[in-house]
Amino acid sequence: MFFKKSLGLGLALCQLIGKSSGTGSDGVQAYEKVQFSNVGFAGTYTPVKSLKNVDSSKCSCEVSGDVWFSGTNAPMSSGVSVHFRGPLKLHQFAYYTSSNFDVTSNSTSESWSRLAYYDASSQVGENVTFLTAAGDDSPCLGKALTYAASNGTGSASSSTLIASDTLLKSDEEFMIYSNISCPSSSTKKGCGVYRKGIPAFYGFDGETKMFVFEFETPTETQSNSSSFSYYDLPAIWLLNEQIARTSQYPTNSNCSCWASGCGEFDIFEAMNGTEKNNFYSTFHTFQGIEYLGTGIQADGYIPRSTSGTMKGGVVFDSSGNTVVFMSNNTAFDLSIDAGTLNGILSDFNSSASYQTKLATISATAPSTTSKSNALSIFERGHGLLRYYVFIAVTTFTQVFLF
Repeated sequence: MFFKKSLGLGLALCQLIGKSSGTGSDGVQAYEKVQFSNVGFAGTYTPVKSLKNVDSSKCSCEVSGDVWFSGTNAPMSSGVSVHFRGPLKLHQFAYYTSSNFDVTSNSTSESWSRLAYYDASSQVGENVTFLTAAGDDSPCLGKALTYAASNGTGSASSSTLIASDTLLKSDEEFMIYSNISCPSSSTKKGCGVYRKGIPAFYGFDGETKMFVFEFETPTETQSNSSSFSYYDLPAIWLLNEQIARTSQYPTNSNCSCWASGCGEFDIFEAMNGTEKNNFYSTFHTFQGIEYLGTGIQADGYIPRSTSGTMKGGVVFDSSGNTVVFMSNNTAFDLSIDAGTLNGILSDFNSSASYQTKLATISATAPSTTSKSNALSIFERGHGLLRYYVFIAVTTFTQVFLF
């Protein structure tokens, strides 16, 4: 969540494919599955090139020239960080990739491999790093990232798992990156330029990927006041991995690639006070729109439970379909069969499903222009070898070269 967004304008940008007869007068209703199709386009963004005088009133940032991206699910096919805002309790989190998966076809789809996992009750964490903005404040960058303490919002000296039954309150946030450390800050290295002194890690990348969650979003018990920016508005969302490493909430737009369209997808977001029990899903990319702040929002929501545990997530398939769903059958196993996942996604009847088609963008990256070709460290294909080789090489490089 980059800044406050208003509900309404983005709804008109969506193309309804199958709305049920139960639609209310405002044209918005509840669903259990929200799907975007035709996701991914060719475009550009401008990454941060330098951060200057970050601790003084002369703080400033510069961006580099255009970096092109293209293909299925682009720019969300790049590495992403996973963000959480209260009131929320996170019980489980998992990240998966597949060599090929199509939500419309079992015959061509492959199984999913779990590459990151967190279980609060058993305090198991695999390939996850919890971070939060609890570091030094900067006039243009805001607070720096630190390792999150077990309460999710305090600062820790090393990687720490969020304690079981931890409740984020309104406005409180933490995020999850992988546990694979970044090389040193540089426009020529894998993580680009990032803020000095922060714990810097790769995000979760891959064209075909899935994130699933078990969580609670209880009603906020604190009294509302003008001090809150997001009172009783929980959210789970994805950001291009570069954003939080430089600045998630800058006062200078050059201090983040967000404003140039490097990518955000809101999975479950309560938008405002009148919509606080409705989770909306929104793309904040330039795929057919000019105003990034409004984004491309599905004209339908998934209901928020304030009294129980919810399970669900988002799938980015190999054919440009992004599916957000809520289901008690959501699995967190080491491997998930393609048929099992498609079975879960097909269990929703037509009245419980909503589909939006994103615009087709005709653009081609010039052969002489730099492209975004970040190493896909988690697309492992037929085994674990590439993943562990990367970890070994990264560790050696950091120990002996940096």
